[in-house]
Amino acid sequence: MRLTRTATGLAAALGGSGVLHLLRPRTFEWLVPPELGEARAWVYASGVAEIGTAALMAVPATRRTGGWAAAGLLVAFVPAHLHTLRVVPRRPVPLTVAAVRLVLQAPMVGVALGVARSR
Repeated sequence: MRLTRTATGLAAALGGSGVLHLLRPRTFEWLVPPELGEARAWVYASGVAEIGTAALMAVPATRRTGGWAAAGLLVAFVPAHLHTLRVVPRRPVPLTVAAVRLVLQAPMVGVALGVARSR
């Protein structure tokens, strides 16, 4: 039961974020490192990937695959979080928010791996 709640929570977070990426792409464009090229395409692609991963995690038959996909996706977001630290205004609140977002990746990857390794 706990695994189901954990998977559902992570799926909801990823799915909600994915929907926001598609509905409000400008909100996320500045997070894309310029070295990756056109930001809008990356924002849309990551939104679709988040929604797809959430869908995999929401269905018991594909939950383990969704866990692996979520872990990979969350690790792939680390460069964007590092970029955010690089470009965020040097004020306490923005720096703290950027740092917390980066640090939260580790436990979220841990949750995703727990879902992926479940039976």
